[in-house]
Amino acid sequence: MSTTDKTITQPVRKGGFLEENGKSLLFIAIAILALAAIAVYYFYSYLPNRAELAAGQMYKSEQYVGVDSLANKAINGEGGYPGLEKIAAEYDNTKSANLANLYLGGIYLRKGEYKKATEALGKYTATGSPVADPLALGLLGDAYSELKDYKQAATYYQKAADKASNKFTSPMFLKKLGLVNETLKDFKAAVDAYTKIKTQYPASQEAAMIDEYIARAEAQVK
Repeated sequence: MSTTDKTITQPVRKGGFLEENGKSLLFIAIAILALAAIAVYYFYSYLPNRAELAAGQMYKSEQYVGVDSLANKAINGEGGYPGLEKIAAEYDNTKSANLANLYLGGIYLRKGEYKKATEALGKYTATGSPVADPLALGLLGDAYSELKDYKQAATYYQKAADKASNKFTSPMFLKKLGLVNETLKDFKAAVDAYTKIKTQYPASQEAAMIDEYIARAEAQVK
């Protein structure tokens, strides 16, 4: 038989892809399992442990939050206790870090550090709290008002008033919204904000003299 008549056959490779890529597939499988294990640890062990640790570290700072003379200690810490800045930075994704940003925003606002206040409050994530959530938005409005960014201030005052409608915070933020709108010469919007106080929150402290504010803004409407 001539060489031209010979059938040259190549050995059939069974499972060639698996043979050539077995190590790669094994590596990918191990990586996926490792990521899954990391995720389980992160969400069910690491985060709760960090949250517990962060909550414990907040103790001293919270004692200092409401005292102006101790504001720097609240921010920077004292002794073995870290301050709010460190807690917010090192324990992100915890409730304590979120609350620390709210505290920091309020402290910076009192200290006149308005830019820092907007940065801290901008990191706060809504929790569903009828007190903390509108407060964070309202403080942002205050900070932007002090920075003379009145459009941003109006935006946040409106959000604060709408966030958790109640007789304590909503009329306060509506009044601030009206004042900012007057500054922006949007007198109709100011009238609307003041009128909401009168009609929706007539028993509030802000409603006591709101007719004067309404009359003043109405006189400017063209």
